[in-house]
Amino acid sequence: MPTPISTLPPLAATPVPAEIRLRYVLEHFALAYPGALISVIGYADTQPLVEIAAAGEAFFEEVKPYPAAPNWREWQGQQIPFFFDQPEKPLLVLQAEKAVIAADLISAAFYLLSGWQEYFSSERDRHGRFPYAASVQYKYGFVALPVVNYYFDVLRVAIEHVSGQPLRPRRWGSQKAPFAAFISHDVDNLRSAWKAPAKAAWQQRQFGRFGRLLWQHLTQPDAWDNLEAVAAATAQYEAESTFFLLSVKGRAANGTPNADYKLAESKFWQRLPAQCTLELHGSIGTSTDAQMLRDEDEEILDALGVRFHYLSWDSAQTPTTVEKCGFLFDSTLGFAEHYGFRHSYCQPFYPFNFERGRAANFLEIPLNVMDATLHHPHYLQLAPAEILPALAPVFAEIKRFGGVASVLWHNENFDPANTRNGPRQFHEIMAHLQAEGAAFRTGRDIWQEFTAEPAANS
Repeated sequence: MPTPISTLPPLAATPVPAEIRLRYVLEHFALAYPGALISVIGYADTQPLVEIAAAGEAFFEEVKPYPAAPNWREWQGQQIPFFFDQPEKPLLVLQAEKAVIAADLISAAFYLLSGWQEYFSSERDRHGRFPYAASVQYKYGFVALPVVNYYFDVLRVAIEHVSGQPLRPRRWGSQKAPFAAFISHDVDNLRSAWKAPAKAAWQQRQFGRFGRLLWQHLTQPDAWDNLEAVAAATAQYEAESTFFLLSVKGRAANGTPNADYKLAESKFWQRLPAQCTLELHGSIGTSTDAQMLRDEDEEILDALGVRFHYLSWDSAQTPTTVEKCGFLFDSTLGFAEHYGFRHSYCQPFYPFNFERGRAANFLEIPLNVMDATLHHPHYLQLAPAEILPALAPVFAEIKRFGGVASVLWHNENFDPANTRNGPRQFHEIMAHLQAEGAAFRTGRDIWQEFTAEPAANS
């Protein structure tokens, strides 16, 4: 695992009162379990029917990125890390018309879901991102578990006990599917499939092969100019592709490449089927610059969602940046280095805006799987046969809690020449999701369903 590069000064403490943390967590619980009676949950001083131990209050008065090590307990057959726990007590005690929980689930859920560790940590990688190696998910080995969903499951059992009413996880689409799948494609490159083999031919002094590759590049469409084929591959599973398009060509000021095409000139997206959705892939620098992001959005008509190039995200600035530009949803928050749950949650959620001390007004559809993560010299180096077995348990967790499996497969990895994390592996994942009963939804579909008035459980 690469060593993080510390580049940022520590931030000043931003007080987040207990009542805000409580409201933030319980509002997300109500989104996960529509119709839940959240008013019965609280700390002992309010004499609630579901009493939460107030074990985490002191932590949020400081500026430390990391709390004490979690206590591991078994819950529903799974070993789960509980932060702010009282290990000498039973986790859940069901009494007559009351439930007592020994762990401060509100503080623990807020810590993970809000991204507190990222906000207060100074660790950043060479691309300016909060690195997986600096996370509690890496340190304690739970990146593939949606831990906050397990916390919510404890709350579910407690609420069902005191209310006598069963709670069911969210269901998706008209068929009330047990979970959803969001399939997206970041379009970073359209013109560069020829470059790597041409470079290799030149270095190996295979000048005839180099000439053929150059001529092919000049006279034929590039193998990565394939968006129609990408859309068709996704449509085989009755799913719609969402393409995130870059509007800036060339390298950013820090040397990181943006697109290899000019969006405004090519109009390539006009060849796509009407069922495809186009959203903005914010270029390097836009995650912290609202005007720059707003200018780029003008290149794509009706873009409602955004994902930042290289998964760039600054927890101190990006939520406000996205809000200023009026996007309805984002789908950036995943670790580039590992599949799983960056915020330990498998549902869409509203990121916490630390600058403004409240939930952001846009929906986050967290990213669970990126093709580059699965096989890359700097990330995982899974063999093709290892990919689906590694991901299947993650998808099972998402299905268990009615979440969204968000899969990013770049168009360049639909090139048949890619046998490591290419089209065959994509089709294996899609067939698995379909067999498991996923409802394939676009980001816009998910936003609409998530923001609709929830129906009571019955």
